[in-house]
Amino acid sequence: MRDLPKSADLLEWYDRHARKMPWRVGPKDRAAGITPDPYRIWLSEVMLQQTTVAAVQTYFEQFTERWPQVLNLAAAEDADVMAAWAGLGYYARARNLLKCARVVSDELGGVFPQSSSELSTLPGIGPYTSAAIAAIAFDEPATVVDGNVERVMARLFDIHTPLPDAKPELTERAAALTPQLRPGDYAQAVMDLGATICTPRNPACGICPWRAPCMARERGTAVQLPKKKPKKPKPIRFGTVYVARRIDGALLLEQRPDKGLLGGMLGWPGSEWQETETPDHSAPIRAEWKTLPGEARHTFTHFHLRLTVRHALVPMDRQPKIGSFMEASVFEPTDLPTVMRKAFDLYAKR
Repeated sequence: MRDLPKSADLLEWYDRHARKMPWRVGPKDRAAGITPDPYRIWLSEVMLQQTTVAAVQTYFEQFTERWPQVLNLAAAEDADVMAAWAGLGYYARARNLLKCARVVSDELGGVFPQSSSELSTLPGIGPYTSAAIAAIAFDEPATVVDGNVERVMARLFDIHTPLPDAKPELTERAAALTPQLRPGDYAQAVMDLGATICTPRNPACGICPWRAPCMARERGTAVQLPKKKPKKPKPIRFGTVYVARRIDGALLLEQRPDKGLLGGMLGWPGSEWQETETPDHSAPIRAEWKTLPGEARHTFTHFHLRLTVRHALVPMDRQPKIGSFMEASVFEPTDLPTVMRKAFDLYAKR
Protein backbone atom coordinates (compact mmCIF):
# COMPACT_ATOMS: atom_id res chain seq x y z
CA MET A 1 0.00 0.00 0.00
CA ARG A 2 1.34 3.40 -0.99
CA ASP A 3 2.40 5.71 1.84
CA LEU A 4 0.61 9.04 2.03
CA PRO A 5 2.69 12.21 1.74
CA LYS A 6 3.85 13.29 5.18
CA SER A 7 3.56 16.90 6.29
CA ALA A 8 6.73 16.42 8.36
CA ASP A 9 8.76 15.78 5.19
CA LEU A 10 7.47 18.95 3.59
CA LEU A 11 8.01 21.03 6.74
CA GLU A 12 11.59 19.78 7.00
CA TRP A 13 12.14 20.96 3.42
CA TYR A 14 10.41 24.29 4.14
CA ASP A 15 12.62 24.92 7.16
CA ARG A 16 15.61 24.90 4.82
CA HIS A 17 14.16 26.42 1.66
CA ALA A 18 11.35 28.82 2.62
CA ARG A 19 11.15 31.83 0.32
CA LYS A 20 11.86 35.18 1.94
CA MET A 21 8.98 37.64 1.62
CA PRO A 22 8.45 40.99 3.36
CA TRP A 23 5.22 39.80 5.02
CA ARG A 24 6.44 36.34 6.01
CA VAL A 25 7.68 35.24 9.41
CA GLY A 26 10.02 32.41 8.50
CA PRO A 27 10.75 29.22 10.44
CA LYS A 28 13.81 30.71 12.17
CA ASP A 29 11.84 33.81 13.18
CA ARG A 30 9.05 31.66 14.61
CA ALA A 31 11.61 29.61 16.52
CA ALA A 32 12.87 32.87 18.02
CA GLY A 33 9.37 33.69 19.25
CA ILE A 34 8.41 36.18 16.51
CA THR A 35 4.76 35.83 15.50
CA PRO A 36 3.12 36.88 12.24
CA ASP A 37 1.31 40.24 12.12
CA PRO A 38 -2.32 39.58 11.07
CA TYR A 39 -2.49 42.98 9.36
CA ARG A 40 0.52 42.23 7.15
CA ILE A 41 -0.74 38.71 6.38
CA TRP A 42 -4.19 40.04 5.45
CA LEU A 43 -2.74 42.83 3.31
CA SER A 44 -0.41 40.48 1.46
CA GLU A 45 -3.12 37.90 0.83
CA VAL A 46 -5.50 40.50 -0.61
CA MET A 47 -2.72 41.84 -2.83
CA LEU A 48 -1.76 38.34 -3.94
CA GLN A 49 -5.24 37.46 -5.21
CA GLN A 50 -4.74 36.70 -8.92
CA THR A 51 -1.37 38.49 -8.81
CA THR A 52 2.20 37.21 -8.57
CA VAL A 53 4.53 37.52 -5.61
CA ALA A 54 7.02 39.46 -7.75
CA ALA A 55 4.37 42.04 -8.70
CA VAL A 56 3.15 42.46 -5.12
CA GLN A 57 6.35 42.95 -3.10
CA THR A 58 7.02 46.60 -3.98
CA TYR A 59 3.37 47.54 -3.48
CA PHE A 60 3.34 45.78 -0.11
CA GLU A 61 6.46 47.57 1.09
CA GLN A 62 5.08 50.94 0.00
CA PHE A 63 1.71 50.31 1.65
CA THR A 64 3.17 49.18 4.98
CA GLU A 65 5.63 52.07 5.05
CA ARG A 66 2.81 54.54 4.47
CA TRP A 67 0.14 52.73 6.53
CA PRO A 68 2.00 50.49 9.01
CA GLN A 69 -1.12 49.38 10.93
CA VAL A 70 -4.73 48.66 10.06
CA LEU A 71 -5.81 51.79 11.97
CA ASN A 72 -3.61 53.91 9.69
CA LEU A 73 -5.09 52.35 6.58
CA ALA A 74 -8.64 52.75 7.88
CA ALA A 75 -8.04 56.48 8.34
CA ALA A 76 -6.55 56.98 4.87
CA GLU A 77 -8.26 58.93 2.12
CA ASP A 78 -9.92 56.70 -0.46
CA ALA A 79 -8.22 58.51 -3.33
CA ASP A 80 -4.78 58.04 -1.75
CA VAL A 81 -5.27 54.30 -1.36
CA MET A 82 -6.66 53.89 -4.88
CA ALA A 83 -3.72 55.84 -6.29
CA ALA A 84 -1.25 53.70 -4.33
CA TRP A 85 -2.97 50.58 -5.71
CA ALA A 86 -2.82 51.80 -9.32
CA GLY A 87 -1.17 49.25 -11.60
CA LEU A 88 -1.86 46.28 -9.31
CA GLY A 89 -5.16 45.52 -11.04
CA TYR A 90 -8.48 44.05 -9.87
CA TYR A 91 -9.44 47.34 -8.26
CA ALA A 92 -12.43 45.96 -6.36
CA ARG A 93 -9.78 44.50 -4.04
CA ALA A 94 -8.61 48.00 -3.10
CA ARG A 95 -12.15 49.15 -2.38
CA ASN A 96 -12.78 46.08 -0.23
CA LEU A 97 -9.40 46.59 1.43
CA LEU A 98 -10.57 49.96 2.74
CA LYS A 99 -13.97 48.61 3.75
CA CYS A 100 -12.38 45.75 5.66
CA ALA A 101 -9.81 48.00 7.37
CA ARG A 102 -12.61 50.28 8.56
CA VAL A 103 -14.71 47.40 9.89
CA VAL A 104 -11.72 46.05 11.80
CA SER A 105 -10.87 49.53 13.07
CA ASP A 106 -14.35 50.82 13.90
CA GLU A 107 -16.15 47.66 14.96
CA LEU A 108 -13.41 45.32 16.19
CA GLY A 109 -11.07 47.74 17.94
CA GLY A 110 -8.33 47.25 15.34
CA VAL A 111 -8.05 43.52 16.10
CA PHE A 112 -8.53 40.91 13.39
CA PRO A 113 -10.69 37.84 14.18
CA GLN A 114 -8.66 34.68 14.61
CA SER A 115 -10.90 32.03 13.02
CA SER A 116 -11.46 31.47 9.32
CA SER A 117 -15.25 31.52 9.86
CA GLU A 118 -15.13 34.98 11.48
CA LEU A 119 -12.61 36.30 8.98
CA SER A 120 -14.85 35.25 6.09
CA THR A 121 -17.54 37.70 7.28
CA LEU A 122 -15.26 40.68 6.56
CA PRO A 123 -15.44 42.60 3.25
CA GLY A 124 -13.32 41.13 0.48
CA ILE A 125 -12.31 38.00 2.40
CA GLY A 126 -13.45 34.79 0.71
CA PRO A 127 -12.84 31.12 1.54
CA TYR A 128 -9.21 30.99 0.37
CA THR A 129 -8.16 34.28 1.99
CA SER A 130 -9.88 33.54 5.31
CA ALA A 131 -8.22 30.12 5.47
CA ALA A 132 -4.81 31.56 4.59
CA ILE A 133 -4.99 34.33 7.23
CA ALA A 134 -6.30 31.96 9.90
CA ALA A 135 -3.59 29.39 9.19
CA ILE A 136 -0.62 31.71 8.70
CA ALA A 137 -1.43 34.37 11.31
CA PHE A 138 -3.19 32.26 13.95
CA ASP A 139 -2.14 28.64 13.27
CA GLU A 140 -5.67 27.39 12.70
CA PRO A 141 -5.45 24.07 10.80
CA ALA A 142 -7.50 25.53 7.95
CA THR A 143 -7.26 24.07 4.46
CA VAL A 144 -5.53 26.59 2.20
CA VAL A 145 -5.97 25.89 -1.52
CA ASP A 146 -4.63 28.18 -4.25
CA GLY A 147 -3.47 27.35 -7.76
CA ASN A 148 -0.13 26.04 -6.51
CA VAL A 149 -1.82 23.73 -4.01
CA GLU A 150 -4.25 22.46 -6.64
CA ARG A 151 -1.35 21.55 -8.91
CA VAL A 152 0.56 19.78 -6.13
CA MET A 153 -2.52 17.77 -5.06
CA ALA A 154 -3.43 16.84 -8.64
CA ARG A 155 0.05 15.44 -9.17
CA LEU A 156 0.44 13.77 -5.79
CA PHE A 157 -2.73 11.77 -6.36
CA ASP A 158 -2.68 11.68 -10.18
CA ILE A 159 -6.09 13.31 -10.49
CA HIS A 160 -7.11 13.80 -14.11
CA THR A 161 -10.51 15.43 -13.60
CA PRO A 162 -10.17 18.87 -15.21
CA LEU A 163 -10.44 22.09 -13.26
CA PRO A 164 -12.68 23.60 -12.08
CA ASP A 165 -14.62 20.32 -11.65
CA ALA A 166 -11.69 18.84 -9.71
CA LYS A 167 -11.71 21.55 -7.02
CA PRO A 168 -13.79 19.63 -4.42
CA GLU A 169 -11.60 16.52 -4.70
CA LEU A 170 -8.37 18.52 -4.61
CA THR A 171 -9.59 20.44 -1.55
CA GLU A 172 -10.52 17.19 0.17
CA ARG A 173 -7.05 15.78 -0.51
CA ALA A 174 -5.43 18.98 0.77
CA ALA A 175 -7.56 18.91 3.94
CA ALA A 176 -6.53 15.33 4.68
CA LEU A 177 -2.84 16.34 4.62
CA THR A 178 -3.14 19.54 6.69
CA PRO A 179 -1.47 18.94 10.08
CA GLN A 180 -2.64 20.14 13.48
CA LEU A 181 0.87 21.31 14.32
CA ARG A 182 2.42 24.20 12.35
CA PRO A 183 -0.50 24.50 9.90
CA GLY A 184 0.59 28.04 8.94
CA ASP A 185 4.08 26.93 7.98
CA TYR A 186 2.60 23.91 6.22
CA ALA A 187 0.23 26.07 4.14
CA GLN A 188 3.13 28.25 3.03
CA ALA A 189 5.28 25.19 2.41
CA VAL A 190 2.81 23.67 -0.06
CA MET A 191 2.52 26.98 -1.88
CA ASP A 192 6.31 27.34 -1.98
CA LEU A 193 6.61 23.79 -3.29
CA GLY A 194 4.23 24.58 -6.13
CA ALA A 195 5.95 27.87 -6.91
CA THR A 196 9.53 26.62 -6.91
CA ILE A 197 9.62 22.85 -7.54
CA CYS A 198 6.22 21.51 -8.61
CA THR A 199 5.99 24.17 -11.30
CA PRO A 200 3.53 24.13 -14.21
CA ARG A 201 6.26 23.25 -16.70
CA ASN A 202 9.35 21.15 -16.09
CA PRO A 203 8.71 20.25 -12.43
CA ALA A 204 11.94 19.42 -10.57
CA CYS A 205 10.73 16.04 -9.35
CA GLY A 206 14.23 14.83 -8.50
CA ILE A 207 14.60 17.28 -5.61
CA CYS A 208 10.98 17.27 -4.41
CA PRO A 209 10.47 16.27 -0.75
CA TRP A 210 7.30 14.43 -1.81
CA ARG A 211 8.80 12.64 -4.82
CA ALA A 212 8.43 9.14 -3.28
CA PRO A 213 4.66 9.21 -2.68
CA CYS A 214 3.87 11.24 -5.83
CA MET A 215 1.70 9.10 -8.10
CA ALA A 216 2.04 11.37 -11.15
CA ARG A 217 5.85 11.24 -10.97
CA GLU A 218 5.73 7.44 -10.86
CA ARG A 219 3.30 7.25 -13.77
CA GLY A 220 4.95 9.95 -15.86
CA THR A 221 1.88 12.18 -15.97
CA ALA A 222 3.07 15.16 -13.90
CA VAL A 223 3.47 17.60 -16.79
CA GLN A 224 -0.12 16.86 -17.90
CA LEU A 225 -1.60 17.92 -14.57
CA PRO A 226 -3.70 19.60 -13.47
CA LYS A 227 -5.96 19.32 -16.47
CA LYS A 228 -8.22 22.24 -17.30
CA LYS A 229 -11.28 22.68 -19.41
CA PRO A 230 -10.60 24.60 -22.64
CA LYS A 231 -11.06 28.34 -22.21
CA LYS A 232 -13.49 30.22 -24.36
CA PRO A 233 -11.82 32.93 -26.46
CA LYS A 234 -12.08 36.35 -24.87
CA PRO A 235 -14.33 38.86 -26.63
CA ILE A 236 -13.03 42.27 -27.73
CA ARG A 237 -14.59 45.49 -26.52
CA PHE A 238 -14.02 48.94 -27.96
CA GLY A 239 -14.12 52.42 -26.49
CA THR A 240 -12.85 55.98 -26.73
CA VAL A 241 -11.06 58.13 -24.15
CA TYR A 242 -10.55 61.87 -24.29
CA VAL A 243 -7.34 63.52 -23.11
CA ALA A 244 -7.94 67.28 -22.75
CA ARG A 245 -5.06 69.54 -21.78
CA ARG A 246 -5.76 73.12 -20.77
CA ILE A 247 -3.36 75.76 -22.06
CA ASP A 248 -1.79 76.01 -18.57
CA GLY A 249 -0.97 72.28 -18.70
CA ALA A 250 -3.79 71.00 -16.47
CA LEU A 251 -5.41 67.72 -17.56
CA LEU A 252 -9.08 66.77 -17.50
CA LEU A 253 -9.68 63.65 -15.38
CA GLU A 254 -12.66 61.99 -13.80
CA GLN A 255 -13.12 59.80 -10.74
CA ARG A 256 -14.80 56.64 -11.98
CA PRO A 257 -17.89 55.32 -10.16
CA ASP A 258 -17.18 53.01 -7.23
CA LYS A 259 -18.87 50.04 -8.88
CA GLY A 260 -17.61 48.28 -11.97
CA LEU A 261 -14.19 47.86 -13.53
CA LEU A 262 -11.63 50.44 -12.39
CA GLY A 263 -14.16 51.58 -9.78
CA GLY A 264 -13.02 54.56 -7.73
CA MET A 265 -9.95 55.12 -9.89
CA LEU A 266 -8.85 58.24 -11.72
CA GLY A 267 -9.20 58.03 -15.47
CA TRP A 268 -9.78 59.85 -18.72
CA PRO A 269 -13.41 60.64 -19.52
CA GLY A 270 -14.70 58.43 -22.27
CA SER A 271 -17.35 56.23 -23.78
CA GLU A 272 -18.89 52.98 -22.62
CA TRP A 273 -16.94 49.87 -23.62
CA GLN A 274 -18.92 48.04 -26.29
CA GLU A 275 -18.58 44.91 -28.40
CA THR A 276 -18.96 46.89 -31.63
CA GLU A 277 -16.58 49.53 -32.94
CA THR A 278 -18.85 52.54 -33.41
CA PRO A 279 -18.10 56.31 -33.62
CA ASP A 280 -18.30 58.05 -30.24
CA HIS A 281 -19.68 61.51 -29.62
CA SER A 282 -19.41 61.71 -25.82
CA ALA A 283 -16.58 64.26 -25.63
CA PRO A 284 -16.43 65.71 -22.10
CA ILE A 285 -15.70 69.27 -23.21
CA ARG A 286 -16.18 71.32 -26.37
CA ALA A 287 -12.94 71.28 -28.37
CA GLU A 288 -11.33 70.46 -31.70
CA TRP A 289 -10.59 66.81 -31.07
CA LYS A 290 -7.88 64.91 -32.90
CA THR A 291 -7.57 61.13 -33.01
CA LEU A 292 -4.19 59.59 -32.26
CA PRO A 293 -2.85 56.80 -34.48
CA GLY A 294 -2.85 53.41 -32.83
CA GLU A 295 -4.83 52.18 -29.84
CA ALA A 296 -4.37 51.68 -26.12
CA ARG A 297 -4.85 47.94 -25.68
CA HIS A 298 -5.39 46.10 -22.41
CA THR A 299 -6.59 42.66 -21.35
CA PHE A 300 -8.94 42.17 -18.43
CA THR A 301 -9.99 38.83 -16.97
CA HIS A 302 -12.96 38.37 -19.29
CA PHE A 303 -12.24 40.51 -22.35
CA HIS A 304 -9.70 42.43 -24.42
CA LEU A 305 -10.13 46.20 -24.58
CA ARG A 306 -9.10 48.46 -27.45
CA LEU A 307 -9.29 52.19 -26.79
CA THR A 308 -9.17 54.98 -29.34
CA VAL A 309 -7.44 58.02 -27.83
CA ARG A 310 -8.62 61.51 -28.80
CA HIS A 311 -6.89 64.66 -27.58
CA ALA A 312 -7.40 68.41 -27.60
CA LEU A 313 -6.00 71.68 -26.25
CA VAL A 314 -8.64 73.83 -24.55
CA PRO A 315 -8.70 77.46 -23.31
CA MET A 316 -8.70 78.44 -19.65
CA ASP A 317 -12.36 79.48 -19.54
CA ARG A 318 -13.79 76.31 -21.12
CA GLN A 319 -15.85 74.26 -18.62
CA PRO A 320 -16.11 70.45 -18.85
CA LYS A 321 -19.40 68.55 -18.83
CA ILE A 322 -17.85 65.85 -16.65
CA GLY A 323 -14.66 65.54 -14.63
CA SER A 324 -12.36 68.31 -13.47
CA PHE A 325 -8.95 69.68 -14.37
CA MET A 326 -5.92 68.56 -12.39
CA GLU A 327 -2.92 70.84 -12.25
CA ALA A 328 0.15 69.55 -14.09
CA SER A 329 2.24 69.85 -10.92
CA VAL A 330 -0.10 67.42 -9.12
CA PHE A 331 -0.74 64.91 -11.91
CA GLU A 332 1.18 61.64 -11.65
CA PRO A 333 0.72 59.09 -14.46
CA THR A 334 1.53 56.34 -11.95
CA ASP A 335 -1.70 57.18 -10.09
CA LEU A 336 -3.68 55.94 -13.10
CA PRO A 337 -4.77 52.33 -13.58
CA THR A 338 -2.71 50.52 -16.20
CA VAL A 339 -5.15 50.87 -19.11
CA MET A 340 -5.49 54.63 -18.52
CA ARG A 341 -1.73 54.97 -18.26
CA LYS A 342 -1.38 53.21 -21.61
CA ALA A 343 -3.71 55.80 -23.11
CA PHE A 344 -1.64 58.59 -21.58
CA ASP A 345 1.59 57.04 -22.87
CA LEU A 346 0.11 57.03 -26.37
CA TYR A 347 -0.81 60.69 -25.96
CA ALA A 348 2.61 61.62 -24.53
CA LYS A 349 4.38 60.07 -27.53
CA ARG A 350 2.28 61.89 -30.12
